[in-house]
Amino acid sequence: MLQSMTEATIETQRDCSDPRAIQALPVLVVHAHSSCNCRCLMCDIWKTRSGKPFRAQDLKPHLASIRRLGVRWLVFSGGEPLLNPELPLLCSILREEKIRLTLLTTGLLLEKNADAVVESFDDVIVSIDGPPEIHDGIRRVQGAFSLIHNGVDALRMRHEDFRITARTVVQKANHCHLRETASSARLLSLNAISFLAADLTSAAFNRPLVWPVARQEEVGLSLLELNALDTEIESLIRLSAQEWERGFIVETPEKLRRITRHFRVQLGLEKAESPLCNAPWVSAVIEADGTVRPCFFHKSLGNLNEQSLESIINGSVASDFRASLDIPNNPICNRCVCSLHYRF
Repeated sequence: MLQSMTEATIETQRDCSDPRAIQALPVLVVHAHSSCNCRCLMCDIWKTRSGKPFRAQDLKPHLASIRRLGVRWLVFSGGEPLLNPELPLLCSILREEKIRLTLLTTGLLLEKNADAVVESFDDVIVSIDGPPEIHDGIRRVQGAFSLIHNGVDALRMRHEDFRITARTVVQKANHCHLRETASSARLLSLNAISFLAADLTSAAFNRPLVWPVARQEEVGLSLLELNALDTEIESLIRLSAQEWERGFIVETPEKLRRITRHFRVQLGLEKAESPLCNAPWVSAVIEADGTVRPCFFHKSLGNLNEQSLESIINGSVASDFRASLDIPNNPICNRCVCSLHYRF
């Protein structure tokens, strides 16, 4: 059971005397639902059977922690957040706290929920993994790209300047189609697109165990495909510099080239190297069942059903984790695909 407010306050006061305590946690990622409406090649979230939403009753006991930690930006992820019937209520509660709200979505339910999305969120990030045929194949949902198109149009009809960006996971099935993917995002009138490499080696995204080598090879690249990806990324960089407006491709050329490096590491051609990251000191990930992690990939720090968010963030488990985390040499950090380097 969640501690009483008196107990939580006492523990927080004790924790804050620790010089390792976090005084500000500007970013939270919340898994609004544990299930998903896609069956993506690179993800196992859709295999979950729990179907658990993160409800208002799960959030309300932690509002005091959210205030004291100074949360500025909350991203609803999943699973698919729009499967959660209480999502508008959650957003309404957080709006009262003056927190920026972002929706990370597959896009399949955007048209159906367009009114609520425009009213509830500051911006939307939609997953696009290629031009229509490639995207639908990766998502294993026929007509998925068309549903995104309809959803984006519905949002624009309600708010012409509403910010909508795309996120693409680079993998075997789309590594030769990155320019087409970006062009498809432009045809949808999206504001920007971001690319990251597929995660092959962690136990995140509902994987009960780390993928075996054979499964990694289904999503990762062969040496021949790696060379093709390198050519594609260099072409993407040139196209971005010559024809597209500044900032449409979110990543710098250096970060785009790091995607190729990630797959080179997977093939044993280079040594793994951690990206620049301060995620455990500026953010946390809350799963639908209340599990709190310092990022998507590291182990749980506690559960909201047992402690307040602030008590978890500044408790002994989290403090010891941060104090001992050697990012340059940590094997999980070495292979990270979506690090956060948040600047206040």
